[in-house]
Amino acid sequence: MRPFILVAASAICLAGAASADTITHAMGETEVPDDPQRIVILTNEGTEALLSLGITPVGAANSWLGDPWYDHIAPLMEGVQPLGTENGINLELVAALEPDLILGNMQRHEEVYAQLSAIAPTVMSERLRGDWRVNYALYAEAVGMAEEGAEVLAEYDGQVAALSAALGDNLAEEVSIIRFLASQIRIYQLDSFSGVILSDLGFARPAIQNVEEFALRVGRENIPDMDGDRIFHFTYDNGNGEGDAATSEALADPLWQSLSAVEAGRVHQVSDTVWNTAGGILAARLMLEDIAEIYGIE
Repeated sequence: MRPFILVAASAICLAGAASADTITHAMGETEVPDDPQRIVILTNEGTEALLSLGITPVGAANSWLGDPWYDHIAPLMEGVQPLGTENGINLELVAALEPDLILGNMQRHEEVYAQLSAIAPTVMSERLRGDWRVNYALYAEAVGMAEEGAEVLAEYDGQVAALSAALGDNLAEEVSIIRFLASQIRIYQLDSFSGVILSDLGFARPAIQNVEEFALRVGRENIPDMDGDRIFHFTYDNGNGEGDAATSEALADPLWQSLSAVEAGRVHQVSDTVWNTAGGILAARLMLEDIAEIYGIE
């Protein structure tokens, strides 16, 4: 457990929530309670938003990896009810918690919005992928902590600016981001969690990745398109070993071995949780730490 997460999640002064307000969100407008005490969060990035504000939800969507939480948030999730994956929320469990506010995402939960709204006031962010900062501000507003949320983002922006300055000429490297899964390989572009952070830092990207899209879904025949001055790659494996096996096969492929970044020894395996799956502010801070360590920055 990296110590700064616990500090960041507990050091925010918990000022009282503002007066009741009408929140405009992806599914319309919702009157939120003055001081919500029993908050349910239905996305992984939303869970990290709440934790960074010092809020422990009563229920949350399961982490995509972990049992049921990612290692880096597990110490902060004691007593939280797992509610199923983001796209498989157990509505009966949500209702049983008697929440006074539900936070979800239209991309995941549009079809159950009416049912969620019948349980408690429900606020929906619009998209996932690269929108974690937009969503963060909405969640902070919904829980009556817009100012505190802005302070958290400003502190994060300061970390980004400091790391960017320290990276200096390294930012000219065209950085390639690759994700291996059991059935496909993804070449990540700008509208992705890691893509947004790399852009904020000022890194260059290979031309095929330097577009405002999410990702290209390809096979091993497209490995030549994965090259860059430096490659970061990560693997999604749900525990059955298929993702790890697919990664091993790809890395052993002669096409991969012939990439210029591979031949130069500028390839780094990083955490799928941190660089992609968790998708929130705590993971973003960990990704900054990873980059600093890889580039030898204190």
